[in-house]
Amino acid sequence: MAKSRDWTDILIRRGVIGPDQLKEAERSGGDVEDALVKLGYADATDVTKAKAEQHGLQYVELREVEIPASVIGKVPESLARENIVMPMSESNGSIRVIMHDPMGFETIEKLRFVLNREIEVALAPREAIIEAINKYYGGSAGETESVDSMLTEFTDTQMDYLDDGAGGRPSTTNTLEEGDAPVIRLVHLIIEEAVRNRASDIHIEPFAERVRIRYRIDGVLMERDSAPRRLLGAMVSRLKIMGSIDIAEKRRPQDGRIKINVAGKDIDLRVSILPTTHGQSVVMRILDRDNIKVSLQDLGFSDEDYAKFRQLIKRPNGILLVTGPTGSGKTTTLYAALNELNRPDVKIITAEDPVEYYLPGVNQCEVKAKIGMTFARIIRAMLRQNPNILLVGEIRDLETAETAIQASLTGHLVFSTLHTNDAPAAITRLVDIGIQPFLVASSVLAVLAQRLVRKVCPKCKVRIEPPAHILAGLGLRPELAKKANFVRGKGCSNCNKKGYRGRLGIYELMLMSNVVREMAFKGESTMAIRKVARKQGMRTLFEDGIIKAIKGITTLDEVLRITQHDVSSAPTPTPEKKPSTPA
Repeated sequence: MAKSRDWTDILIRRGVIGPDQLKEAERSGGDVEDALVKLGYADATDVTKAKAEQHGLQYVELREVEIPASVIGKVPESLARENIVMPMSESNGSIRVIMHDPMGFETIEKLRFVLNREIEVALAPREAIIEAINKYYGGSAGETESVDSMLTEFTDTQMDYLDDGAGGRPSTTNTLEEGDAPVIRLVHLIIEEAVRNRASDIHIEPFAERVRIRYRIDGVLMERDSAPRRLLGAMVSRLKIMGSIDIAEKRRPQDGRIKINVAGKDIDLRVSILPTTHGQSVVMRILDRDNIKVSLQDLGFSDEDYAKFRQLIKRPNGILLVTGPTGSGKTTTLYAALNELNRPDVKIITAEDPVEYYLPGVNQCEVKAKIGMTFARIIRAMLRQNPNILLVGEIRDLETAETAIQASLTGHLVFSTLHTNDAPAAITRLVDIGIQPFLVASSVLAVLAQRLVRKVCPKCKVRIEPPAHILAGLGLRPELAKKANFVRGKGCSNCNKKGYRGRLGIYELMLMSNVVREMAFKGESTMAIRKVARKQGMRTLFEDGIIKAIKGITTLDEVLRITQHDVSSAPTPTPEKKPSTPA
């Protein structure tokens, strides 16, 4: 008990736990550390920091350090995994290793004997060390291969490895088992690596001499090492088996869905297969259910737009449109709104193509055009189900638009999406589809245009001063620029040397005021509607992005990359007094 009292005294002194909480943990009869963590009084980080202070050792935040490859190579992977240690640095013939137990003298002696070096110890939580081992060595505890090592093996040898399963029979499970063919393991490792790197999509693209593998991370494609061309057929067949797709069909586009467990999380992948000149190209959209648990407040709305949007989604009837290109976060915004409204006394029905995420408590219908289950037909059937709120995945044609508008006019709140570049263009798009202007004017409540910009990595961001000619070109006044907090990311292990980690939305919210309704009724142009909406206080995508750059949440380069077409006509944005979203 003397040993535990030392570090527990440190926790009490720091205010992490109280004496009564310590007594309760000691009464549990088991290990005090486990009891404190299980009861929620302290976490592994708190305990490890206290132990580091007790023993006079360095505490290491593993996500904030970059470990050189030369140091990683000094400690074999099997030794690191078996003893849960991570090499950190070397100097003067000694190696500093990161452990989770400061009293692991046997482990220290083993490392000293195997490596024939003096061992210095630093501390980090056990889970953080395992995560670092997986990151630097690749694979997981029971599977020491990595995508790099397998691709190298395939490239350097002429062996085929093209069986779809052990014993020549295809493996139909979506979990790795001992004896699985190398191609099966490679496909699983690619998916695991993409999920670990927070990718939203995996692209497997065939060319004449190679198969290119790319991940879309934070909206930007990152290329991995290429696979040999001869692996294409086996990789595509494996993915088809996982997604219950016909492996004999190679001439037509195909779609499917894969369910897989990665690091204890259930992940869905939406699979699209397209025949190309050099073979079948595969794109997998990674659907992580944690992504839809985001609240409206976390999306990136300014305080003003957030208050307006919350009022809009509480209206009893009308249409609220969200616009933007594919991958701009429209579905996430609509699901966040539904999560806010999803209560036992509210009935919500959705029509989607396809259903990407499953929402508890919401009735979700999937479009199946082959059997006549179109958006319009589902909406008509929905109305007989007595709903309060409808979500129409996308307005694509006149029939869907007319049916959605009729639903809004008969006392329902309708959410839907359109593909337009900005908010005012949604009004003219509906008229172009064939909707009567008076119906557009009377049914639409507001239009929200959005894009996603990358956030500057919080671990490596540094303040910068952009050149004066760039600020002048953006229309920023010198006095405003002096008060701004422009930053950029230097690049670190937390952001894979990119300087960005994560994304958030920039928004353009146009409310349908009486003047805008009258203009829609008269069929006036997008430019005219935009001008009036600006006068009534609508902030453009460009302005919202610049405000987030001024606050140090994103960069000017990122805003210009996403909203370059807005630069020429944009006036000086006025930032809010309070930031809406932390960097």
